[in-house]
Parts: sequence; structure tokens; C-alpha cells
Amino acid sequence: MSLRKQTPSDFLKQIIGRPVVVKLNSGVDYRGVLACLDGYMNIAIEQTEEYVNGQLKNKYGDAFLRGNNVLYISTQKRKI
Repeated sequence: MSLRKQTPSDFLKQIIGRPVVVKLNSGVDYRGVLACLDGYMNIAIEQTEEYVNGQLKNKYGDAFLRGNNVLYISTQKRKI
């Protein structure tokens, strides 16, 4: 059995079109479907919800997040 190490770039390519949580350096979370991203970690997400201190503050159709503000991206389980 061969274990292939996955790079961060591989991971990001795999999660396009899936629900994600993007946490910014300011502590604000954006949740939605990852539409695309570039090498600078600029992120476009759809069906976006903005959470501040765990509370839903706004809903947006599409959002663009500048890469230098991104702390991390993680996958989110789909809501049933």
C-alpha cells in the first residue's frame, strides 16, 4: 500500500464546489460553496453567510475574499 502525501494545493483543488468555512484574520467566518480561488488565496464563494462571534449577521449571494485576510479554509459538512 502506497500513501501519497497531499499538498495544500491538491486539497484546495478537491474542495471546489463543496461547502467550506473561511475564517479571516479578524475572526469573522464566511460559510458557503467554494467557487474558485487563485494562487494568492483570493477566494470566491457562493451562497455566502457571514458569522461574527458565532452569530449569523448577513447572507450574500456571491462573495470575494481577499487572500491576505484569510486565516484558514476548512470543509464544512453539508446541512441536511
